[in-house]
Amino acid sequence: MATAVVMPKQGQSVENCIIVGWKKAVGDQVSAGEILAEVETDKALLEIESPASGTLLARFFEAGDEVPVLTNIAAIGQPGEDVHNLWPAGASVQTLNVETLERPAEPKVVMETAVSEFVGISPRARNLAQQKGVEVTSLAGSGPGGRIIERDVQAVIIKKPAMTPLARSMAAHGGFNVPPHGSGVSGRIMADDLQSAGQPEPAAPAAPVAASAEEEVRTIAVKGIRKVIAGRMLASLQTTAQLTLNASADARALLAYRQRLKESAEALGLRQVSINDLLLLALSRVLPQFPDLNATFSDETISQYKNAHLGFAVDTPRGLMVPVIRQANTLSLKEIAQEAKRLAAACLEGTILADEMNGGTFTLTNLGSFGVESFTPVLNPPQVAILGVGNINLKPVQVEGEVQFIPHLGLSLTINHQVVDGAPAARFLQAFGQGVAQIELLLAL
Repeated sequence: MATAVVMPKQGQSVENCIIVGWKKAVGDQVSAGEILAEVETDKALLEIESPASGTLLARFFEAGDEVPVLTNIAAIGQPGEDVHNLWPAGASVQTLNVETLERPAEPKVVMETAVSEFVGISPRARNLAQQKGVEVTSLAGSGPGGRIIERDVQAVIIKKPAMTPLARSMAAHGGFNVPPHGSGVSGRIMADDLQSAGQPEPAAPAAPVAASAEEEVRTIAVKGIRKVIAGRMLASLQTTAQLTLNASADARALLAYRQRLKESAEALGLRQVSINDLLLLALSRVLPQFPDLNATFSDETISQYKNAHLGFAVDTPRGLMVPVIRQANTLSLKEIAQEAKRLAAACLEGTILADEMNGGTFTLTNLGSFGVESFTPVLNPPQVAILGVGNINLKPVQVEGEVQFIPHLGLSLTINHQVVDGAPAARFLQAFGQGVAQIELLLAL
């Protein structure tokens, strides 16, 4: 009996994984434990191992496909074994490698049509036609006696324009003309693309201007982790009421303490503590005093947390990643610095675990090293707040009647105004700024 290769579950919040590429082709011999494919979540790159030895009989999805966890993605067994019982409902028929499989004989089913004629159709063809909304009465069967079999339905689906569920539902109820191409990704037909019956067809869009011979254009498909990031950033802005408050904090104590750490004895292991580590320390001590911001919001429920589980943005070649330092408020500065470096390295190496990217209650993102003075951080739902950090600039401050130029750190706090009001957000930002200005006092907490 053939063995299914299943998309493994990755943590509690990961629902889908994207297949990056296959290491084996249909028909290849594989051994148990051998790498079959690479997949990625929005958090990590993972390898899928073969659960058994044998021949790779089928691949139900191909590179670039986004697949729900715990879904069959391939089948392994002996040549000639039937794998149809392992086919997942969501598999894309365009990419199923079914030509190399020996199909069992398909029983004939008779379906009555609207014109009182009878068309022979196999059960699998009928089910696929119903799932994909294919009208079988117009099909010409290629099976024995003109029977409609699954490949006849598949051929229609391949040529059929992709549609969103809403557009497909509207078209199914009639009264709309379906254009050959839509305005969605890869020509997918959206609801707005449908035209009422009798309405004149819209004019064809102008052809894009061709690039000149001297001009080089690099086209990059939005897929993998970049596709996930794009979707989440858009969803963040569409589903939350984001408000950003800007302020600055006296950075003299921060810079002085960082210099002391750099000059400390090597045996203490504190020389590598960064400004970002110190900011995480300050955040871990101040945040628990403001439960409104140390919270998440989902399903019309606000969850406030006692401990600070701090996410921090890491720039990687694969895109932005946000690992989480758990219970940061219980850790020392040295422990926070060590955990931050461990998690950042795992992100860069692609070995970060899904659970190490989940469960954050607040996020810190620092663009100060790039010379950015201030910016508008985008929320990381379901979190209700994110703190952006800019660079350190000299700011004129009046001290005892004289103007002094004092180094200040730029701060930008974005909140979900659905659940966090401006005043408590301002009080938090003020307290954090005071904490940065007195960083050594926070070490005592």
